[in-house]
Amino acid sequence: MTSNDSAHAPSAPVASRVPLIRLHHDDEVSDSYEWLRSKDDPTVRAHLEAENEYTSARMAHLSPMQERIYQEIKSRTLETDLSLPVRRGEWWYYGRTVEGKQYGIQCRAPLASADDWTPPVLSPDVDVPGEEVLLDGNVEADGEEFFSLGSFEVSNDGNLLLYGVDTEGDERYTLRVRDLRTGENIAEEIPGTSAGANFSPDARFIVYSTVDDAWRPDTVWLHEMGADVASDVKLFHEPDDRYWVGAGFTRSDKYLVIGIGSSITSEEWLIDADDLRSEPRVVWPRREGIEYDSDHAVVDGEDVLYILHNDKALDFELVKVSAADPLGQRQTVLAHEPGRRLLGVSTFRDWAVVGYRRAGLPRLGLLDYATSAVKELLFDEPLYAAGAGSNPEWAPPLLRIGFTSFITPSTVFDYVIDSGELLPRKQQVVLGDFDSADYAQERVWVTAADGAKIPMSLVWKRSFGDAGESPRPVHLYGYGSYEHSIDPGFSIARLSMLDRGVIFAVAHVRGGGEMGRQWYEDGKLLAKRNTFTDFVECARFLVDAGYTTPAQLVAEGGSAGGLLMGAVANLAPELFAGILADVPFVDALTTILDPSLPLTVIEWDEWGDPVHNADVYEYMKSYSPYENVRDGVDYPRILAVTSLNDTRVLYVEPAKWVARLREVGADALLKCEMVAGHGGVSGRYNAWRERAGELAWLLDVVGIADEDQPKRAAASS
Repeated sequence: MTSNDSAHAPSAPVASRVPLIRLHHDDEVSDSYEWLRSKDDPTVRAHLEAENEYTSARMAHLSPMQERIYQEIKSRTLETDLSLPVRRGEWWYYGRTVEGKQYGIQCRAPLASADDWTPPVLSPDVDVPGEEVLLDGNVEADGEEFFSLGSFEVSNDGNLLLYGVDTEGDERYTLRVRDLRTGENIAEEIPGTSAGANFSPDARFIVYSTVDDAWRPDTVWLHEMGADVASDVKLFHEPDDRYWVGAGFTRSDKYLVIGIGSSITSEEWLIDADDLRSEPRVVWPRREGIEYDSDHAVVDGEDVLYILHNDKALDFELVKVSAADPLGQRQTVLAHEPGRRLLGVSTFRDWAVVGYRRAGLPRLGLLDYATSAVKELLFDEPLYAAGAGSNPEWAPPLLRIGFTSFITPSTVFDYVIDSGELLPRKQQVVLGDFDSADYAQERVWVTAADGAKIPMSLVWKRSFGDAGESPRPVHLYGYGSYEHSIDPGFSIARLSMLDRGVIFAVAHVRGGGEMGRQWYEDGKLLAKRNTFTDFVECARFLVDAGYTTPAQLVAEGGSAGGLLMGAVANLAPELFAGILADVPFVDALTTILDPSLPLTVIEWDEWGDPVHNADVYEYMKSYSPYENVRDGVDYPRILAVTSLNDTRVLYVEPAKWVARLREVGADALLKCEMVAGHGGVSGRYNAWRERAGELAWLLDVVGIADEDQPKRAAASS
């Protein structure tokens, strides 16, 4: 049964069935829609365009609500604003946004004096003395349908700007160099690079990375300023398809660090920054399953490396070694403590900052080099996220940190090292009558079938009553992969849902990192189904406890979270009224079976290797959403959003999924951005309008309609 949004709804596009046989481990599978993978085939393009036209027609009745939500987002956002200045060298660096302009403008202004550590208070309507515009994204994007800024770095002497531009959405950047003394670009231009690139400390060189045919960053290059790109020196190449490569300089400017990593193994190599043509030397040789990362410091006159690692330390420990002999004696700085997941260490001249997780929340502590004691920074909200902000200087007296929660707009503080004082510098402005006291947040715990306690965050507007007081619409979000945590964060767009009585919930399912490394291990490889069943249990809890009803419950997830959406649609379709899947990884088995596809081999550490392991093949086949669409199921309404140039999750996955769902009578829509990548459309106004459309669809699914919205007429076919 299919529901239509008007009495005259157009017919859904019907993809041709062209059976293609897939054979692995003696399992023969006929795939009727694999032909949609031919991106440049005019027939495929025509089908995607037809899908877009159909989706537009089906969602046309939502245009008034989309416009209203868009205007709400716009009216709450301070469109002309300036970011909090960051000190680097002799300048304060900051960004401008201007009303009516899609992209940011990067600027700087000179310090008042060498001991000036108090960022200037900037106002959009007051000229900044000595301001220089470094890069105007609106000028760079002129004439382009898509624009994304990658690398952005000013040389240490302040004279040159290095930046990368992507105008396709495929995350391949062209590097350019601007002479800030003249404001003009110089001849230096390097096409086809990965996102990260840096000047050497003396600005004689550019260090950058390139990718292979599978979109894996595999090579680090050294380019000498003024030289032909063809003569660039290959500093490091990683031949193993399971590993990616990146490079960057330590804050001390002592070393160039080349980092190699997979999902479960890492390795670092050092090159002295004053001799970049010298041979790299390994910090610790790679060992399967051992992850580490290092940062340079000078303690008691000796160059040392602080190394965070998981060698016999599931939640990681921090050690200190001599930079001259990293394989020598290790001095334990922070011993392994189960339940305290160490995330990273960032070193400065006189102290270091340690990020870690405890009790499901990210924390931040100051590390004393002399005593190895950690002083945790404390905040007075029950749910929050705090982390180090932009701190490029080697010896600052202040630490820039960021703080937010579900109900508190993003706030930037400077922490005074000597006094411990926390200085509020800037908070995200929310225009209109917003008052954080009007909203509430809490965490509840859901018991999974195997006894695991799953944290779930809830946010709502108080005027509609307490959450759980009576059933109301709930918007449930989830991700659950790569140890990525969905931490508390503020969203202006979300207010449009909360102000209409919707409860926003986040299911912190296994596969994420919220509860430490074991939480991640219990939701990957042959334990991946825990991610899906955890989400289902959270949804069932919301219904059984009276927070909502299935007719009022919608779910959302993107990328690997889109895989989650597809899986729960198959597992428990009766619990949801609608599912929004953004760039969804819904044809996971087909993708992971093809090593030639972008990032596939790297992904084997996360999902398993179904090419060579029959057990992994069978397990993935048992949950991959496209493989498990079933006849006779009353699926919830589904909206799948994708981008033609996405290199991370190819458009073909949701295109095939929607075609298969239609076969069994599901009400499924596909929206494909024809000029965009994994992050969707570019430009803030475009992004706001797209998000407004998605929220309007979610509200329509749960039966919330603005007064002037045309009534939705249901029809059957």
